[in-house]
Amino acid sequence: MTPDWSYITGQLSQATGESINLHHPQAVGGGCINDAWKVSDQRNKLWFVKTNKPGKVDMFAAEMEGLQEILAANSIKAPQPICYGANQRHAFLVMEYLELTGHANAATTGEQLAQMHQHTHSQFGWHRDNTIGSTPQINTLTAQWTEFWKVHRLEYQLTLALNKGFRRTDFEQGLKLAEAIPLFFTDYQPVASLLHGDLWGGNCSADKQGNPVIYDPAVYYGDRETDLAMTELFGGFGARFKDAYHATFPIDPGYSTRKTLYNLYHILNHYNLFGGGYAAQAVSMIHSLLSELR
Repeated sequence: MTPDWSYITGQLSQATGESINLHHPQAVGGGCINDAWKVSDQRNKLWFVKTNKPGKVDMFAAEMEGLQEILAANSIKAPQPICYGANQRHAFLVMEYLELTGHANAATTGEQLAQMHQHTHSQFGWHRDNTIGSTPQINTLTAQWTEFWKVHRLEYQLTLALNKGFRRTDFEQGLKLAEAIPLFFTDYQPVASLLHGDLWGGNCSADKQGNPVIYDPAVYYGDRETDLAMTELFGGFGARFKDAYHATFPIDPGYSTRKTLYNLYHILNHYNLFGGGYAAQAVSMIHSLLSELR
């Protein structure tokens, strides 16, 4: 659906306090969830706009707040969000437009992510829920990390998976793993670090100056190892990234096991979104983690 550019123009003008006239919208790749557009104004300034159904306005509100949270940490670059809103035709989010090259320096990315992870909170979660992909992500503030991961991450996704067709025997093995989560933390007590939340390679690039840029966040405060784990999923960020991160903010040895626990959340979510072979991958991860406890 073609966006209502007059409505978006009015909302953007109100948010910036300037008279803006958007024109020449160009559809660009925005992933499988939203439509995305590069739009110019009368001064040839470029803007990046995401659109979706009107009911997705809360998703855009959470994304805007997540980007603001990352920017407030003053560590790694993210696009500056400007405004969001909805009318009867669509919801939208407007951000600054960044020309991305896709070639961020791996060591700089590792250093800056480690700096972001040193921005912390007193509890795990966030002040609002958001989404992981298009799946609701529950961020109820919780004092204990193991309880947060058990209830709001693993059990939540397992229940969605059961409703989608995940075998009950596999579901029950997943619940067994959820009950055993504290056993993976006998010698490690994470702090509540600011997380991107969905940090696979497709959500990190570089601007024209070579600065790392992260975007499409699913922000909350949690164990920093969850972000690190996802950097090793779907291709990974590479050894130079990990070495630079470790030199800036050393990684606990138990991460090598816990990363599977953390990536299980994302594999279950991919099953819930896309089905297919992700179920078998999730079951394999559950069995591997349970075998660590024998």
